[in-house]
Amino acid sequence: MTVETLMREEVIEGGLAAEAPRTIQWSSVFAGALAASAMSFILIGFGLAVGLGVSSASPTWRDASAALALLSGLYLIIQAIVSFGFGGYIAGRTTRPEPTLTTIEDDGERRDGLHGLTAWALAVLAGAALLALLGAAAIDRSPMRSSASNTSAAEPLLSYELDKLFRAPRRAPNTDLREARAEAGRILMTSSSHSGVAADDRTYLVQQVAAVTGLAAPDAEKRVDALIADAKTAINRARRNSIIVAFSVAAATLIGAAVAWAAAVAGGRHRDGAPLPNWMASANRFHRNPRAMPVP
Repeated sequence: MTVETLMREEVIEGGLAAEAPRTIQWSSVFAGALAASAMSFILIGFGLAVGLGVSSASPTWRDASAALALLSGLYLIIQAIVSFGFGGYIAGRTTRPEPTLTTIEDDGERRDGLHGLTAWALAVLAGAALLALLGAAAIDRSPMRSSASNTSAAEPLLSYELDKLFRAPRRAPNTDLREARAEAGRILMTSSSHSGVAADDRTYLVQQVAAVTGLAAPDAEKRVDALIADAKTAINRARRNSIIVAFSVAAATLIGAAVAWAAAVAGGRHRDGAPLPNWMASANRFHRNPRAMPVP
């Protein structure tokens, strides 16, 4: 029986393991969360700059291919691995070890991993809160909130189709089309349903287009049919891209939790000057005083 085994048995028999404090050092957690958030901001900003995004203020963002959506999702996962790995390592490296846990390797690693996981959770919550605040501010400043009757969820998605629907060479000045556009947008949103646009809604839309644009009934009918097809295509593309991005966000968040735990364990071992586990052995060379892996 080795000396290490005897020390472990003495610690267990003496009750030190059961009485070890389970505290979180919030300074390390906040440091890791800030580091992860900063790195994520940099990488996401770089991805948007090079075009790795499937949403934009331009109406042509809906024409993004499935390959671009998948590539954007893959980049989102990669940036989560890098960001949360960096933040988890900072959290584990800056955590002070508990004296009662110095002889219990598993408890020490578990404690470092929990610090990395807590830093991951704090960074995710901070990012979600920031996005919620930005979204709320954007909605409050939108001119579409002038009245409830003029508000339509279709306006950001189908703004180009609505422009084409009510396009006219001549129009009376000071014509307010907000209510007509909102109503037409709600009708066009039903084009992606299983039953499509109802016959009475289609007839009403043809009458509205003819009245606003001055087109003849056959021309207005052709325009409405063409734009119903265009709206259905645009909605389906936006729905496909949204599903890919939502899945990528969920996968990146879950993978980031595992990476933050592992990185925090690595940071704690580097802090203690201990060798890394076998599955992390390649990162041991970054420590300034590497030690040989123990021989079983």
